[in-house]
Parts: sequence; structure tokens; C-alpha cells
Amino acid sequence: MTILFQEPFPIPLHAIAALIAIVLGGVQFALPKGNFTHKVLGRAWVGLMLIIAISSFFIHEIKLWGQYSPIHLLSLLTLFALWRGVSYARAGRIKSHQRMMVMLYGLALILTGLFTLLPGRVMHQVVFG
Repeated sequence: MTILFQEPFPIPLHAIAALIAIVLGGVQFALPKGNFTHKVLGRAWVGLMLIIAISSFFIHEIKLWGQYSPIHLLSLLTLFALWRGVSYARAGRIKSHQRMMVMLYGLALILTGLFTLLPGRVMHQVVFG
């Protein structure tokens, strides 16, 4: 884990927020829905996802279009999906809210997280040494 904190800002913030969001999202799946705890943890999760998405715009390890790469398109999609997911919940469209949040968890956290484990990436070094 030391290697992560040797990386330039905002990489450590981005990675730690993602790890916490993975755990918190798993907790959200396991707990009852719609109660006070779900709403508080949901707001925390959305906050973490905002940190992850926004901080990604300051990480430029893969450069395909100037300073940016396809991952930055995913960050834009994540910001839009977060807005939609919260909007759905506020409008009482719970099934749509649920689908959006599950999609975000699976695609924006788990799938992209697996790509960070590829050789040569920081998280590969953190996890596999």
C-alpha cells in the first residue's frame, strides 16, 4: 500500500475512494432498502463516486486524445448516471434508481477496477507486489 501513497495526487485519493465505494456498495446491496441507513450510506456512496469521477480528470497516465483517454468518457458517463440515479430515487422511480446504481457499481467500480489490476498499473503493484 505504501507505493500507492508515493503516487502523485490525486491518484491515492482516487484509489482509496474507489476501495471504500466498493465496500460501501456491497454493504448497500446487503442491507434493507429505503430506510434512513440506506439513504445516508447512499449519499456517502454517491459522494465517493463523485470524488472518483472528478479526480479521474486529473489523472493522465493513458493519453489518447491530448491529456485524455476513453476512461475519461466513462467518468463523464458516471457523472451523468449518478445524476440520473439520484433523480430517479427523488422522483420515486425506485426500480430505475436500483438499475442505475447496480450498473454504476458493476461497470464504474468493478469492471474498471479490474483494469487497474493489469501489469504496469499502480494497483497491480499494490495488490500483487
